[in-house]
Amino acid sequence: MAEAPKKPAAAGGRAGTKKELPEHFKDYKHVWVFIEQERGVVHPVSWELLGAGRDLANKLGVDLAAVVLGAPGGGVKEAAAEASCYGADLAYIVESDVLTDYRNEPYARAMTELVNTYKPEILLLGATTLGRDLAGAVATTLLTGLTADSTALDVDADGSLAATRPTFGGSLLCTIYTLNYRPQMATVRPRVMSMPDRVERPLGRLVEHKFAMVEDDVVTKVLSFIADRESDKSSLAYADVVVAGGLGLGSPENFQLVRQLASVLGAEYGCSRPVVQKGWLPAERQIGQTGKTIRPRLYIAAGISGAIQHRVGVEGADLIVAINTDKNAPIFDFAHVGLVTDAVRLLPALTEAFRKRLSASTSERIAS
Repeated sequence: MAEAPKKPAAAGGRAGTKKELPEHFKDYKHVWVFIEQERGVVHPVSWELLGAGRDLANKLGVDLAAVVLGAPGGGVKEAAAEASCYGADLAYIVESDVLTDYRNEPYARAMTELVNTYKPEILLLGATTLGRDLAGAVATTLLTGLTADSTALDVDADGSLAATRPTFGGSLLCTIYTLNYRPQMATVRPRVMSMPDRVERPLGRLVEHKFAMVEDDVVTKVLSFIADRESDKSSLAYADVVVAGGLGLGSPENFQLVRQLASVLGAEYGCSRPVVQKGWLPAERQIGQTGKTIRPRLYIAAGISGAIQHRVGVEGADLIVAINTDKNAPIFDFAHVGLVTDAVRLLPALTEAFRKRLSASTSERIAS
């Protein structure tokens, strides 16, 4: 995977004077967002990226474009129209039978064709399984830089994309620039960026790109499609309320206290990275830079110290309630409410209090 040059972040952007861009860079304009959709269903990270892309486009004074690939009649034009409601000024679409299901070869070729033809300055993709696979192939083919799993995006006065991400195991934040290549590419994980408001409006312009690739040109074949059996269950990344536990709970058996509180609140439950490393919970429950990024209305963290890689995954929550016996735990630096006490003792009390409160509220509604 192509990697962009690394430079330390400085207040207000890169240190030094404004750099004059090479003449051929001036052909690259506008901000693009890849709209990830499969079988007519758009991944929500695409709308989140349109919100971030709108901010970048406004700072640069350029257009924000959505890019949608898929089969004819497979929801491509519908996704492009919906993108306008989340801020896109125009949309580039490619419809072809070879794009019915995601395969790296045809998708990467279609995307690189679009880039080489229309020359975007910035290209953003979701750091999903599909997006990571596609972004790496496109960046490698285009010989440009790619900043993976970005947690913040900005632009300098010269138009350089400043993509920030944790590094060294999440102990440091590094801002990365692609100074000598275009387009500037970055992937962003779901829930890192806030969801923009949806505003009903027509799409400004639709550009349909002809794609000549045919099925015989593709080495890989799709033999069948097996739907995800878990797709109808609540997703940790998109839950409104999340309860999580860390090593401070003392033992894997004590995680039943987290699950019980989550059950009463109708919430999802998760954990910190050390818990997964201990084998107490599966990796799919991990919250943080190397796990799930969440933006719930309420996040309750029990026995979690709050290292930077965990902070990156939760700081978008509306309300963070931290429970820890260590008053100097890093999590208290960014929590909205801090409780210095033993979570193993407090969680059962919270569960019972919420159960009584919710039961009383239900009874009042029935009586009225």
